[in-house]
Amino acid sequence: MRLDNYTLGSYTPGAPQWQQVLWYFFGSPLVESHLLPISIFKVWILRIFGAKIGQQVRIKPGVRVKFPWRLTVGDCVWIGEDAWIDNLAPVEIESHVCLSQGVYLCTGNHDWNHPDFKLMPAPIHIQESSWIAAKSVIGPGVTIGRGAVLTLGGVTGRSLEEMVIYAGNPAQPIKKRKYTSSSL
Repeated sequence: MRLDNYTLGSYTPGAPQWQQVLWYFFGSPLVESHLLPISIFKVWILRIFGAKIGQQVRIKPGVRVKFPWRLTVGDCVWIGEDAWIDNLAPVEIESHVCLSQGVYLCTGNHDWNHPDFKLMPAPIHIQESSWIAAKSVIGPGVTIGRGAVLTLGGVTGRSLEEMVIYAGNPAQPIKKRKYTSSSL
């Protein structure tokens, strides 16, 4: 590959330069801060920069968001310490989802067959009542089905079926998830 020929092509960050600079120097450090552990404040900052965030969202210290204007979060979502939402493309997290500590959501990859290492962004969609356990990784273009679980350190580059528990790298189905009638 020829990295000296690399360009972004038609890709854009999706916000004017001034907004990107303000986010990088002010918004992002405040959201990521361990000195400001208050979720309400972090949610407020993300909303100012264009994120669509529901009610009762908990954001722990160390959370990184690349572009808040490409983030949609439902109600009653928990985002654990040091989670990284690397959203070159849109990320949608529906209600009642838990992203545990150190989760990495990666919406961009490169074409290893392209001589100039072409960027290939694709969205991530995490459906309601899913749990992405600590240190898990989700790749571009993935949909996590309703109620699915990706266990500790799991890695997936493909979509996961609803109400199934997955583990490993690459993530493989272990068993169906069972609920009582009042769980969902």
